[in-house]
Amino acid sequence: MTQGEGASAATPAKTAKAKPDAAATTTKAGEDVAVIKTSLGTIVFRFYDKDAPKHVANFKKLATDGFYNGTTFHRVIPGFMIQGGDPNSKDADRSNDGTGSAGSNINAEFNQNKHLRGTVSMARSQDPNSASCQFFICVKPQPSLDNLYSVFGQVVEGMDVVDKIVSVPRDSRDNPLDKIVMEKVTIEKRKL
Repeated sequence: MTQGEGASAATPAKTAKAKPDAAATTTKAGEDVAVIKTSLGTIVFRFYDKDAPKHVANFKKLATDGFYNGTTFHRVIPGFMIQGGDPNSKDADRSNDGTGSAGSNINAEFNQNKHLRGTVSMARSQDPNSASCQFFICVKPQPSLDNLYSVFGQVVEGMDVVDKIVSVPRDSRDNPLDKIVMEKVTIEKRKL
């Protein structure tokens, strides 16, 4: 979940299967959720507003501004995660995917939330305070990332879509051969 040139890639952890508790995967009426409509289906995640307020505010602002529309999930690693949100992924040059930013950084907000299946966390370079716009969704627990990356959400719908995305054919840089586009990313009030 690194971003920026020269950043090293994290590797998948080998762990027992752990799932988020029911409270993490349920939402309340009126609660904000992110809705990511992709070329393979829709992913919905809830926010951890109290645990990572700056990361949540940043994601909501970028989504509301349309920043994520047209970006891709440019890095997919089976058994590990899918990563997206890089503005560089909108162009045809795949060599720069994973190096883009929104122009400003967010300081780390490490918290008690673990990197479980469906966890949404911010990508960054080697500097813990370098998160900007790229984020990742874990497909399996990754305890080696706990307290090293800022967890700011949890998927509540669409893990089947995440599983489809992580399973697509990819190149040697883990970039899907066919672009997996975030067609539209919105913030919506939950209706239950």
